[in-house]
Amino acid sequence: MSANTEPPPQGSDVIVVPPGERMWRRLLTAAADNLEPLMNVYRPYVDGLDNLPADGRFLIVGNHTQMSMAEIVMIPYYVRHAIGKQVRPLADRQFGKAGGLQGDLIAAYGAVVGSPETAGALMRQDQTILVFPGGGREIAKFKGEEYRLRWENRSGFARLAADHDYPIVTAALVGADDVYTSLVTRDSVLGRFSTWLGRRTGGPPDMAMPLLRGVGPTLIPRPQRMYLRFGPPISTALPEGVEREAWIAKIKTDVQAKLEAELADLQQIRSTDPYRELNPLAWRSAIMPASAPA
Repeated sequence: MSANTEPPPQGSDVIVVPPGERMWRRLLTAAADNLEPLMNVYRPYVDGLDNLPADGRFLIVGNHTQMSMAEIVMIPYYVRHAIGKQVRPLADRQFGKAGGLQGDLIAAYGAVVGSPETAGALMRQDQTILVFPGGGREIAKFKGEEYRLRWENRSGFARLAADHDYPIVTAALVGADDVYTSLVTRDSVLGRFSTWLGRRTGGPPDMAMPLLRGVGPTLIPRPQRMYLRFGPPISTALPEGVEREAWIAKIKTDVQAKLEAELADLQQIRSTDPYRELNPLAWRSAIMPASAPA
């Protein structure tokens, strides 16, 4: 399926993309549209594409992993190929405001800074939006934190969805937290030292870097199969007689519970999959969704 070429929001909701990003946008679009051979080799487990509303008017809520590029690439790729819509990720403010090449790449990918103003502008234009409520702090995983959502009191996505009557689709990804093994817990001596060091160097304390290993004692990521599932749309329309703040809290709780349940289910599927570590001898035995073509 070819790239979606929808125009950016117009009028008062226009989101300006500097001219210098056009080259990167063309290159990234071409790369995204030619990922099928790579996907066929890695044979990811992808379920729930039939849950995606065809009109593209929905908010995707996902989990961040240690290999964050996995979800950032896979979710938009499969949405584009299923319904032909470009996904607009809401970047963590620390990354979204980056300058130079990093900032150009983020913007060229279609991402915008995850503020209520920009998200609202996209919703008024019925765009397909992707958000990770845990933000960047959900990427660094200490021992025992794999596939754990770190949303705390972050309910802005639920408020925005309710304000615009925007359906929410969960996107659970398993596999990318297994490319590295975290060696220490957050409350260990080394974990607390990492938090202190991050604070001293000006970084957020909740984004401290854990001690990791990949292949053997190295930081080379272990090859892992990915497991992605899109859940059915969750309505955010305010029911009659329900107090707004209570409804927003319920949306956040329901979406988090749904995503956690999907993550647990995918981990169970992964545990019995002989192809989970991309063993070529088990390629034809890879577990596939029941809805997948034979």
